[in-house]
Amino acid sequence: MTQLDVRPQAGDTVNGAPDGGVRAKGLGGNSVGLMGSAVIGISTVAPVYCLTSTLGSTAGEVGLAMPAVFLAGFLPMLLVAFAYRELNKAMPDCGTSFTWTVKAFGPRIGWMCGWGLVIATIIVLSNLAGVATSYFWLLAGEITGNDSVAALDDNKAVHILTCLALIAAATAISYRGMTATKGVQYLLVGLQLVVLALFVVMALGKARSGDIAGSMDFSWSWLNPFSVQSFGAFTAGLSLSIFMFWGWDACLTANEETTGSEKTPGRAALISMVVLIGSYLATGIAAQMAVGSGDKGLGLANPDTSDNVFAALAGPIMGSGLGILLFVAVLASAAASLQTTFIPVARTVLAMSTYEALPPSYARVHPRFKTPGRATVVAGVATGVFYTVMTLVSEHVLVDTIYALGLMICFYYALTAFACAWYFRRELFSSARDFAFKGFFPVFGGILLTAVFVKTLVDMWNPAYGSGSSVFGVGSVFVIGVGLLLLGVVIMLVMGRKSPAFFRGEVLKRDTPALVVAD
Repeated sequence: MTQLDVRPQAGDTVNGAPDGGVRAKGLGGNSVGLMGSAVIGISTVAPVYCLTSTLGSTAGEVGLAMPAVFLAGFLPMLLVAFAYRELNKAMPDCGTSFTWTVKAFGPRIGWMCGWGLVIATIIVLSNLAGVATSYFWLLAGEITGNDSVAALDDNKAVHILTCLALIAAATAISYRGMTATKGVQYLLVGLQLVVLALFVVMALGKARSGDIAGSMDFSWSWLNPFSVQSFGAFTAGLSLSIFMFWGWDACLTANEETTGSEKTPGRAALISMVVLIGSYLATGIAAQMAVGSGDKGLGLANPDTSDNVFAALAGPIMGSGLGILLFVAVLASAAASLQTTFIPVARTVLAMSTYEALPPSYARVHPRFKTPGRATVVAGVATGVFYTVMTLVSEHVLVDTIYALGLMICFYYALTAFACAWYFRRELFSSARDFAFKGFFPVFGGILLTAVFVKTLVDMWNPAYGSGSSVFGVGSVFVIGVGLLLLGVVIMLVMGRKSPAFFRGEVLKRDTPALVVAD
């Protein structure tokens, strides 16, 4: 007797099939290949921006163990990437986490998982737009040699208008389809990786020469996570590290537009992860060798420079001439990520609308560009409104929404990981490979992210977390993070009255692959 694995294949239940299967959305197929998909994944993460904003903070938490914490943050993300790959093979649907968790756990858990992805992406988009704006004026000041030009970023009206212009440009490119997106991204991602490689080479040269105070020799202990002195410091560093990898799943949300939709996006996600961890380790180690992890001078943990490390290291490491390339790379990184981050939010909203979990108007696909036009525009408008309101109300609130982002990331990644194991539960013991990639790895990754979620939730209660502000003695980061999730519950209840069929499980049915016994 041989067990045969029989599960729904791509295309079996599409075109609005009434049997509760996955549906075609009308997106432009075969628009992106393996390389283009991997580039989209890398771009969404924004490696240069992540490095300049978190190298110092991570070093401040864990000291010389910063590279080890990068590895520790990579582990759960890699394990979750295996879950995404396996689920995508079975159901290459642009709704990704939303669709898969509905099929595994039912409509309500799936809806909240989709909400977690959408709200996390809106927060990131607003943050990326703000960073791109700041670096635009900083770079303009460097090029013109005029400090008053760089100071324009401090003018709130100029800052907001520039930010809105960048959001509009990114929305327009995403609106025009994956081909336009891919062309822009090759240039911007290539620029980032070349500048990072140049920085690493020159930082290693500075470390060997000993020209900079605090430089040191490499030690293998830097890669040992057990060298971190306290568990609290380790989890704080781990939370920052996980943020540095968020966004690789963008290439999965473009699966319906990718050549070989069942296999290519999963492979692209793994390629993205390898490129990212390689870039992070090389840059982190080289920077640490060049300037050390002290909290004085150029040390990475200096609180005066830790939120923008490359701005402090550009001149000392690369010189005034080449150093400007780091400013260009950070701007390119934020701008590239701003543009590609529209991909997951627009396609998740498209899928939720297609399956009647959101109003039907968001399911419209542009007839010429084959993109979720309305969903993309609405995401752009929501990002612009969110950033403008938060900036005008209080910059502290804006900062705290960014701190709350980690909660959303762990929430929907962990749910997706657990959904993989549950969806494939009948075939986990069919082979060692199925047990590892469909069961053990996803569950282990989900448990790690759940632990970070709980620890972050506890830390957020303290008003000292984030900007230091509070609401009735409770940390404002906690209020914002939990409040955004509860807002999702409220919207879900409203949609439950407007679209009862979805929430009864009639539109997208909860199921599991069947194992058929053959002679």
